[in-house]
Amino acid sequence: MEQEKYVAYVGTYTHEHSIGIHIYDVDAEAGRMEKRKVINITNPSDLLVSRNRKFLYSITDDGVRAFKILPDGDLEMMNEQWIGGMRGCYLDVDDENRYVFVGGYHDGRVSMLHLEEDGSVGEIADGVFHKGVGRSAADRSSRPHVNCVKVTPDQQYLCAVDGGLDHVKVYKIDYQNGKLKLADIIHSDLDSAPKMIRFSKDGRNAYVLNELETTVDVYSYYVGQHGAEFERIQKVSTQKKKNDHCSAQNMEFSPDGKYLYCANAGTTEMAVFERDPETGKLDLLCVIPISGDFPKALAVLPGNRHFISLNHESNEICTFRMDYEKKYALMDGKPLKIDKPNCIYIHKLKED
Repeated sequence: MEQEKYVAYVGTYTHEHSIGIHIYDVDAEAGRMEKRKVINITNPSDLLVSRNRKFLYSITDDGVRAFKILPDGDLEMMNEQWIGGMRGCYLDVDDENRYVFVGGYHDGRVSMLHLEEDGSVGEIADGVFHKGVGRSAADRSSRPHVNCVKVTPDQQYLCAVDGGLDHVKVYKIDYQNGKLKLADIIHSDLDSAPKMIRFSKDGRNAYVLNELETTVDVYSYYVGQHGAEFERIQKVSTQKKKNDHCSAQNMEFSPDGKYLYCANAGTTEMAVFERDPETGKLDLLCVIPISGDFPKALAVLPGNRHFISLNHESNEICTFRMDYEKKYALMDGKPLKIDKPNCIYIHKLKED
């Protein structure tokens, strides 16, 4: 049987020596990545591939840029659109590729842009600025900062994670009219600084990573008679022992949905949780010291045997082989040098 083929798209900050999106050929079985080329684009702080695997969308200083994905995984630029505010930091698209949603850290804006039938980015449909001041008395910014936007698994709502206001705003998506309407607010703990949200593969649970508190809040999730319902059922720490110099930066599920990985900066560790398929609750499997500085992003390769850490400050990508039974991981191969890596997306190439 022919081995499935993958590429990795890695976004980097371009204010130093990098020039954009790096494309790597990926051997998921062996846990190896080989750089192929770099696409010139300014500061792609987040990127993703559409559900139909035809298009890649990336943040850029001037808004959002669309690329057509060629059969070998190469990228062909389509167009670029302004988002109606300052540069974004995070984006998501709905499963039917109708809209792209952008979160703005600098101005607290959530933007909604049309996607055309050919996959290119259209005009702005709607935009919402978060307002107010957080409850914090700590020495940190408590004005609106949208860190993450994520469409719910049922495709009905958009969750906008605001680390400055310590909450997640839940918007009802009006696809027909291209509008966002506030439906609910999930209040996080004081000074927790929520960073991002992920949903389980079965769609029954939501997981909110808190940057300053270094915790994950676990919620049950369903759409009821009164709309989206979130109920917190657990809070777990991403550290074994509390360290005030630690901050939680990123989290991702393994492809099979059984394990949740969380990257800790400061202590430079990766926390691995096992998810209970019945309750959705998390059990800390292990906390793994990793090489490098400031693991800003991560990915778990298909097959679940390897995970990747993008170490932003030490300018490298490190790959580890994970042993779930023995509860440890070892670096597998030499680190790959890359300037200021920010984000990564593993893309499966279509069969010939």
